[in-house]
Amino acid sequence: MKISLNWLNTYLDKPIGADELEDRLTNLGFPIDERRVIDATGNGGEADEMLDVEVTNNRGDCLSHVNLAREVAAATGWALRAPDCGLPEAGDDTGIDEIVTVEQCAGNLCRLYTARVIRGVRIGPSPDWLVRRLEAIGLRSVNNVVDVTNFVMMELGHPLHAFDLNLLSGKKIVIRSANKGEPFGAIDGSRHELGPGTLVIADAEKPVAVAGVMGGQDSEVRPETTDLLIEAAVFDPLTVRHAARRMKLASDSSYRFERGVDPAGVDAASRRAAKLIMELAGGQLANGVIRVGPELPPPREVALRVDRCNRLLGLDLTAEQTSELLARLSFSPKAGADANQIVCTIPTYRLDLTREVDLIEEVARLHGYDGIGVTEKIHITAKPLEAPVAALQELRGALTSLGYYETITFTFVRTTQGEPFVPPGHLAVTIEDDRRKAEPMLRPSLLPSLLACRHANQSAGNRGVRLFETAATWSRKDGALIERNLLTLIRDADEPQQDLRAMRGAIEQAIDRMRGPGRVEVSPIDAPGYDAAASVRLGDTDLGRFGLLDAATTKLFNLHTPVIAAEIDLDTLTRGYPPQRPVSPLARFPGIERDLSIVVAESVRWSQVERAVNETRPEGLDRIDFIGVYRGKPIATGSKSVSFRLLFRDTAGTLRHEQVDPQVNQVVDRLKAELSAELRA
Repeated sequence: MKISLNWLNTYLDKPIGADELEDRLTNLGFPIDERRVIDATGNGGEADEMLDVEVTNNRGDCLSHVNLAREVAAATGWALRAPDCGLPEAGDDTGIDEIVTVEQCAGNLCRLYTARVIRGVRIGPSPDWLVRRLEAIGLRSVNNVVDVTNFVMMELGHPLHAFDLNLLSGKKIVIRSANKGEPFGAIDGSRHELGPGTLVIADAEKPVAVAGVMGGQDSEVRPETTDLLIEAAVFDPLTVRHAARRMKLASDSSYRFERGVDPAGVDAASRRAAKLIMELAGGQLANGVIRVGPELPPPREVALRVDRCNRLLGLDLTAEQTSELLARLSFSPKAGADANQIVCTIPTYRLDLTREVDLIEEVARLHGYDGIGVTEKIHITAKPLEAPVAALQELRGALTSLGYYETITFTFVRTTQGEPFVPPGHLAVTIEDDRRKAEPMLRPSLLPSLLACRHANQSAGNRGVRLFETAATWSRKDGALIERNLLTLIRDADEPQQDLRAMRGAIEQAIDRMRGPGRVEVSPIDAPGYDAAASVRLGDTDLGRFGLLDAATTKLFNLHTPVIAAEIDLDTLTRGYPPQRPVSPLARFPGIERDLSIVVAESVRWSQVERAVNETRPEGLDRIDFIGVYRGKPIATGSKSVSFRLLFRDTAGTLRHEQVDPQVNQVVDRLKAELSAELRA
């Protein structure tokens, strides 16, 4: 923000020198990037100095001379002399509603829109004082009307725009979204094709300005202009930013709208501009003002605890001293519920103040950072890791111990690679930004990122790759943004059957570390992108899926090796961390193991076998372990042999084989009856 020293001094009851101004602003959090002396004595003016002030994004109010002067006044204790925003009486009995109409079709994208009309103006050069003010900060003088709108913007921080009223078709203003392919010629001479998502100010036929960014050539003020419509408004910051970036049409106006402007100050800026235009260009003001938008909410109130302020800053200020500092910023402090509390009414131009800690920062700024002592010791209270952080550390440790490498990939992917992974019934989330032309989509799944990593490993000649990542994914459903945190794993599948079992083992290990012992159920499912897939459930809770990716998916990433992938809902997986594990004494007596092989139909799943054994409840059964599956001779086609191990144990003594035989026979009978199983010799 470039400011003029002479200009800023017009708003202070005492003049301030350039050196002191630099020192004051720097201590207040506005360092000076550049200073330059301006010699205007040859044009009948006085020497001036330009200072380029660095203003942080949260202080959009200080992109103006008046508010920077207000900061200086607060720091010095001087008085602020605000400019006269009084409006002369209307010289035209005709009501503004009879001259022009404003139609709001943009909803919340235009929070407030005001219009004033001045008729009979004379366009000409600006007076020397106005030209010097603008040239001191690097702005070119255009004419008396345009210069006034620029002057008020730099004075009060509110962008304005003046339309030639007679060039507005139908004498109408429509605030709406642009149509696809709609042409627009900006006042800088550039030509553009607009599209949905760009907010425009239009007349009855065409756009005459891109809202908050720049006006159009078709309605700009020119030498023959006689009637003006003065626009002052509040536009949605994100919409303005997107339009300016998309069109590569950044302006002083968009710079301010992107950071937020004071809705309560719009009318004052409009009045100030109308007053100056009538002083410099003549004309008669139409009676009234058109205002479109809801009533403004009352100013916010934020409470501050004096002891909390002192504890954070290391100070020992009294409530009276704290109130005095806050009063200098026009916060109207008053006593709160007790002597320790101060309640402040936040001025509407301070959009950045919403919390107690914001007020504490204001106290620190005005008190002066140099006045805050530095202690030689720092007292730190050691606290255990929060459960979500500890869970992720434990999960990463478990997976890396199984040979998986963690990846951290970018959140954007190519559209062609992301589209196949958008969940059914959802839409992809994309952005329109020149910097993201190649990868404009927020990833709907972690698989595109991991498979791209697998391709990079393939190019490097690496085999046996195992990768995992924990991160967020995005999609859109019914207009709402859906964000999911996922754990995704991939591994090469040189031997698919074996590698599928290994992936299941990794998933079960992760579940055990996060949720403790539980019944993990794996059931075959049909899933897009997979040749063979299975769901993973823990009791009644659905955790995700895993399986062998199909050829189309591996071809999309130009992979030469089959890949097994798993997608697990991370929030559900870690919800029970840390797990509660049952503890029992070590067994004192040896157990007896019995290995069984049964022939069942190909459609029978291991979970059915396991469930049948557990529901039999054989006495003394300690554990059941899966061994393997065999297909081939002498097993008939359509059948398979499933081998498993039963471990029996008695905590009171050593078991004998004759004690176990009835339990084994009971299990075999149940398997025959329920699954039509045959016991192999």
